[in-house]
Amino acid sequence: MSIRAVVWDVDDTLFDYTAADRAGMRGHLLAEGLLDGYDSVEQALVRWRRVTDAQWARFSAGEATFQGQRRDRVRVFLGTELTDAEADEWFERYIGHYEAAWALFPDVLPALDALAASHRHAVLSNSSLTVQDRKLRVLGVHDRFETILCAAELGVSKPEAGAFHAACAALDLAPHQVAYVGDHPEIDGRGAADAGLLSVWIDRDGAYTSDDGPGGPRRIASLAELPAILGADTRFGAPSTFG
Repeated sequence: MSIRAVVWDVDDTLFDYTAADRAGMRGHLLAEGLLDGYDSVEQALVRWRRVTDAQWARFSAGEATFQGQRRDRVRVFLGTELTDAEADEWFERYIGHYEAAWALFPDVLPALDALAASHRHAVLSNSSLTVQDRKLRVLGVHDRFETILCAAELGVSKPEAGAFHAACAALDLAPHQVAYVGDHPEIDGRGAADAGLLSVWIDRDGAYTSDDGPGGPRRIASLAELPAILGADTRFGAPSTFG
């Protein structure tokens, strides 16, 4: 049976989270006068990303709430005991810098336009609905999606099959009728494949050298390759750059 819908990850798939996070944190640390504690801006950014990844893993595992992982990111990064209100205020100041750098990847709108008539579209994110709903509105693509599902509200996170199946259920489609597009090889790529969806893993930077093998995610370097994988009747497409 053909693929009838595409479910999308958001951060580092549609939205260039990494670039926005780096630019936002660089501006925030400068404004806060915190760069003197590091040998370089890059050292500070690497530390922030490591702390973020560690706390996000706790949230994904159900060990922290969404707001709790934000507060803990601030406390661990600063190495300081802060009240919830103090941590929230620090994070909100960072958010101001971060949001100023928000942008879609250049291949997103062409891909969504190419697939608009042939496929239904939805979002499944490991974030919260409050965050992703607003983000998609600011980026101008909110109305492209029938439904937006997030782990904080679902109570289950990718790569658990239940998260992917919840998205399929929201579309009233079976997993084999749905494609999932995400940037993480395990959380998105392997998770969607194991849940029975057509898994499409976008690896824009070619950072990974190994292929997953038969039955695993389809690896692409650009969303321009997606219509061909889905069999969409469109001229927008390109052969895969990965052999």
